[in-house]
Amino acid sequence: MPGTYSQILLHIVFSTKHREPWITPEVSDRLYPYMGGIVRAENGVLYDIGGVEDHVHMYLRWRPDESVSDLMRTVKARSSKWVHDTFPALREFAWQEGYSVFSVSKSQEGAVKAYIAGQHEHHKKETFKSELLRMLRLHEIEFDEKHVFD
Repeated sequence: MPGTYSQILLHIVFSTKHREPWITPEVSDRLYPYMGGIVRAENGVLYDIGGVEDHVHMYLRWRPDESVSDLMRTVKARSSKWVHDTFPALREFAWQEGYSVFSVSKSQEGAVKAYIAGQHEHHKKETFKSELLRMLRLHEIEFDEKHVFD
């Protein structure tokens, strides 16, 4: 076959370091588009992004010739530097060390986008810790709870 064809759809979730509530509406309104630009610069496609003060959900299409870990390293490093440069009062801002990534079937795209769009309402009822543990279990990902959170 002369070409490579793929549809690698991912739902990626990660938090601020120690789940600090640094992502205010003022920050997110500018940070999320910036993060989308990073994904595009790395030849991915960001379909949706959202979250609340202490974590972010991204729904994107990624490329088969690069690792997700390289993408996340780049997204976190560049966006963290951008936050420090743009919001000097957030000099302590940092992302958590890891992330969670879930594969998404194209047939579930609407559900994932709705889930991301509903984050503010959702987190009136469920904490980030509870949400992430539920997602890990739902996707049958093996984990040791004592190593999930910093």
